[in-house]
Amino acid sequence: MSPIEPLSVPPIGENRARALAVDWAEEARKAAFDRWLTELAPAQRLVPGTLCIASADASFRRYLRIDRAPTADDPAESRIVMDAPPEREDCRPFVRIAKLMEAAGLNVPQVLAWNEPDGFLLLTDLGDRQMMQAIDPGNPPANRDLYLRAVDALIDWQLASKPGVLPPYDEALLRRELALFPDWYIERHKGIAIDAAMRETLSRTFDAIVARNLEAPSVFVHRDFMPRNLMLPSHGRSEVEADERARRGKPVETRLGVGAETRLGVLDFQDAVHGPVTYDIACLMRDAFLSWDEDFVLDITVRYWERAKKAGLIGAASPSGWGDDFGEFYRAVEWMGLQRHLKVAGIFARLTLRDGKPKYLADAPRFIGYIRHTASRYRELTPLLRLIDKIEGSTAASGYAFGRV
Repeated sequence: MSPIEPLSVPPIGENRARALAVDWAEEARKAAFDRWLTELAPAQRLVPGTLCIASADASFRRYLRIDRAPTADDPAESRIVMDAPPEREDCRPFVRIAKLMEAAGLNVPQVLAWNEPDGFLLLTDLGDRQMMQAIDPGNPPANRDLYLRAVDALIDWQLASKPGVLPPYDEALLRRELALFPDWYIERHKGIAIDAAMRETLSRTFDAIVARNLEAPSVFVHRDFMPRNLMLPSHGRSEVEADERARRGKPVETRLGVGAETRLGVLDFQDAVHGPVTYDIACLMRDAFLSWDEDFVLDITVRYWERAKKAGLIGAASPSGWGDDFGEFYRAVEWMGLQRHLKVAGIFARLTLRDGKPKYLADAPRFIGYIRHTASRYRELTPLLRLIDKIEGSTAASGYAFGRV
């Protein structure tokens, strides 16, 4: 779970470099980077003086942006540098999955250079405008086309699926993720000792969640497919930069040459696995940082279901006959979402307590709300709902009680 968080990018040149100066915690790492950049800059036409912070995420990676020197034939877009300390981050999955996604037709960063021993990568730049920034939370229908573009990218990714290529999202991994909730959220964040009764409730609930989710057909799973990790196509790095170029009488280029790129860019895919077809659509519609009323969730999910059926990703041969019954498919999405919500609540607590990143825990109540919402609708999840109420010291909203099955 590592959503990309872009920073506001000032105009190109000295002002931007000063505003977003790159600090290094270790002098040795800075020296290694300077050596790599010095060797790389001439061939890639990089301008070292323009290096600045572009974004960071919940892992130990960060992203830097650097300009390229223009030529008469190439106005030159910027590049992104991934700074991923090898003792903390393994870049190999990113490189491998980027190639898989590119082959599937997705708009992803291309790896132009890779210093594997030191953990530095040079990437193409997909811009600095997330799908999240274009969303109108107060007007759900206005966002339909944007979400359907995300659905199109998701279908393309899933259609490329092959077993044995990515790590399996199997029972062991599902259970390891679920364990984050009692270990980090209940015990360490809430400071509650888990007694025998609570442990029995969690054990039975986790057994049911895992069993339901393993019934789903397996496809490639991005694992963090949400608006913060989807980028809007642009005609330059940002409107700010475009305005600056125009003011200086310089051309405002499209990112990929003639014609504007219309596909959403996809980032933060290095943890991709092969697992339940329900995962990424649950992730998209029950976001870590944005909540939708169920009407809009249903609207987009049913459109995904229709497109997935047409693409042959799900059909009547699915264990629950999902190709014939959207209700069954939607229930499966809810159970998959429940696994993710429990996991993410634990991750957000871990980010605060272990990694010193407290801002993520501020969104934990959103996930507790998601958990309550699903648990209130299924009788076998009633013990979980009671446990959550005990932990939070409150009761579930009565509005969640409709449609219990």
